[in-house]
Amino acid sequence: MAEILDSASGKLFRRGDEVHLWRIPIGGEEWPAEDLLLLDPGERARAARFVFARHRAPWIRARAALRRILARYVDATPETLPFQVGEWGKPSLCGSNGESLRFNLSHSGGLALLAVAWGREVGVDVERIRPTVELLDLATRFFSPSEVAALRAVDDARRERAFFACWSRKEALIKADGRGLSFGLDTFEVSLHPDHPAELLSVRGVPGGDRWMLREIPVDEGYAAALVVEGTGWHLVRREEQWR
Repeated sequence: MAEILDSASGKLFRRGDEVHLWRIPIGGEEWPAEDLLLLDPGERARAARFVFARHRAPWIRARAALRRILARYVDATPETLPFQVGEWGKPSLCGSNGESLRFNLSHSGGLALLAVAWGREVGVDVERIRPTVELLDLATRFFSPSEVAALRAVDDARRERAFFACWSRKEALIKADGRGLSFGLDTFEVSLHPDHPAELLSVRGVPGGDRWMLREIPVDEGYAAALVVEGTGWHLVRREEQWR
């Protein structure tokens, strides 16, 4: 079981077995001009494709925060970070300074989470809990039969939270694995009941799936979040990116 440590100011990695989780507030419909300047031309073009400012602003803020934070780990300037994308679309840093750094970013609503580790894969997902009329239909399409049955067994008042807890846990695993939806969400199973701890119940559809550890991440009210980390014996350090 991973131990949670309080983060103190100082060196970013105090120990090699740390996994850092950054909470980044990204709400609002505006962004600092310097955030946009940190992005490369491709990122700025993607930002411009958002029709509404309420969607564009959080994306810019999250992407700029990613650059600022990762730059501190590899002693680089945020705007010159050399990103590359793997075969299945998972981003990483290239170059000798960042080749062992692993990271994963997720954002929803006004909140972003960034997981960072050294030499071990990570996946994080955060979901804003919102009314979902077709909740059971979505679960039937994407979850395993046993997960759907477990969701149906949760009382109505907590079923929404259970659904998003399940979704965030499954997303965190496929993001850690790096192959995205090349294997289906219904080929592995996670716990979802609000009274039960986060757990990988079955990884039969995930090659090498037994190397992953799953944790629920307590975050802001109205959100569900999960973290998946490769291997054991790691320590979680919570960090905060301040509003800019």
